[in-house]
This record gives sequence, structure tokens and C-alpha cells, in this order.
Amino acid sequence: MKLDRIMWGIVLLFIGGVLLLDNFNIIEFYWGNVWRFWPIFLIIAGVNILFNRNKSQIGGIISIAVLVITLGVLFYKGQERREHHSWMNESTRVHEDNMDSDENHHETLDFSHPYTDSVSALTVLNISGGGTSFELKGATDSLIAAHVERKAGNFTLETTKNDTQTTVNFKMKGKSNWNMGDGSNDVDFRLNTNPNWEIHMNMGAGEVDFDLSAYKVRTFNFDGGAAALDIKFGDLLPVTDVHIKTGVAEVKINVPENSGCRIKTKTGLSSKDFEGFIKLADGTFETPNYKTSAKKIFVNLDGGLSSFEVKRY
Repeated sequence: MKLDRIMWGIVLLFIGGVLLLDNFNIIEFYWGNVWRFWPIFLIIAGVNILFNRNKSQIGGIISIAVLVITLGVLFYKGQERREHHSWMNESTRVHEDNMDSDENHHETLDFSHPYTDSVSALTVLNISGGGTSFELKGATDSLIAAHVERKAGNFTLETTKNDTQTTVNFKMKGKSNWNMGDGSNDVDFRLNTNPNWEIHMNMGAGEVDFDLSAYKVRTFNFDGGAAALDIKFGDLLPVTDVHIKTGVAEVKINVPENSGCRIKTKTGLSSKDFEGFIKLADGTFETPNYKTSAKKIFVNLDGGLSSFEVKRY
């Protein structure tokens, strides 16, 4: 058997074993903890190419041994409990004491748009950016208010209106670091509770902590890479559509008990925890009150190597 097939088999066994142990609550594994070690696999691939070309039995044993040791280290690192919600900042913390004062400088920015009678009943909020932590801090008398602790990149807020909707675009442009634990590139939002909201987020890497239980959210879309999401929905509208598409992420969704909820998944090697849901023959999940409830939440999850959790409150 070829060496590359053996190594890929070991990797798949490792991922499947971790997911199985995590699903049965034997271990608590944080995929985000090991994401920053992805260059190791480039080194392993290089070693594999060298020894596979020479067809050396000793070289093959060395390659497999390196892979097994690496996966053992990742298995240990993946179980380390994080001090905070963030799992993308730890790799840079060791350098903080050596940073120049200019690099540690933070700029504070504030954005807002007033809420007037001309604001449409439907408001679409588009958020884009990477390496940023987004948090919803509550309500405001304005349509939207954003407080930014900026360390890198440029932020803009633009609002447009037509006959049917008001559109708010909040963007981060430019390169940003991932050192979010020190408060850099933190964005605190406040939203008006009157409009019906459609929220669309597009980001490469970052954190999202949105308690939307007090808001009328018609649609929530998230498209991102390496991310950590904690979202809570309410029951102020008859229907709420939720679409989450991620690469490597930790996703936590909270839905109210009195709303019927259906979950559809396309999750590859991702882990799933849908406590209180019934799995149907077609692979979807429903709450016991899904058919009888007047208010419904539809959740669509699409992820490669992620952890998805949906709970009722």
C-alpha cells in the first residue's frame, strides 16, 4: 500500500475518533485550538513526498512516526480549555511584551445612523470583515450604532434607502491581525428594536456574539472561514431563517422553546449537538412542537470541520 494512503488513513481515523469521543462527551475538543498548527501538515506532506519518491521502508516508518506524534500533540492541545471565548489569539500572546508602543496603539471609532420615520420597516444589515470580534451590546434610539476599537484595517458605515428597504453596510477593509484577545479590532453594535432585520455577515476569521432575542430578525446569514459564533434568537416574528456556512468554526445557536425549529445539515466531518431535537428519516432534525407551533425557525448548517450546537431555552 502506498505511503500517502496510509497517512491519509491515519488522519481520517484521527478526525473520526476525535469527533466520536467528543459527541459522546468523553472528551471536550476545541478544533480552534489546533487550527493555528495547520503549517505542520505542509511539513508532513513534504516529508511524505521525499520518502515516497525514494520508496524507502525506513523513510516510510519515519514519516508515519512523525505524523502520529504530531496528531498526538494536536490531540493534547485540542483539549486545553480556553480562558475566553476567543480561540484565535493565543498564538500571538507570547509576543505581546515585545511589541513596540506604536503597534499597541488603538484607535477608537464611533459610527451611527439616526432612526427616523423615513426608515423602512425592513432593514438589511450587511457586515463584512476579518480578524474582528463583533458583539451586540443591546438597543439604541438610533437605527444602528457601532463602537470600534481599531488596531488595523479601515471601517466604514454606509446607509442607502429605497421604497422597500433600508440597507446598512458596515465594512472592514485592509489587513487585520488575529490578536483579538487584547481588545484590538473589537466592534460593539447597538441596534434599534423597531425594524424587521435581515442580517448578513461575511468574514474570513473572527468572533460573533449576538443576542438577538429582543429583535425582529427575519433572516440571519453567516458565511465565514475560521470563526466562533454564539447567536441567540427570539420569537417576535412568525418565521426566522438562519443560514450558517463555515470552514473551521465553533457555532452555538440558541432558539426559544415555544418556537418550532427545523435543522438541515450539510456538515461533512463536523460534530453536531442538537439536544431536544428529533432526528427524522431524511436526516433533518425537528423540535417536538415543530408542526404545532405558530412560530418557526429554520436553521441550515453547512460546515467542513466545525462544531455545531443548537439548544433551546
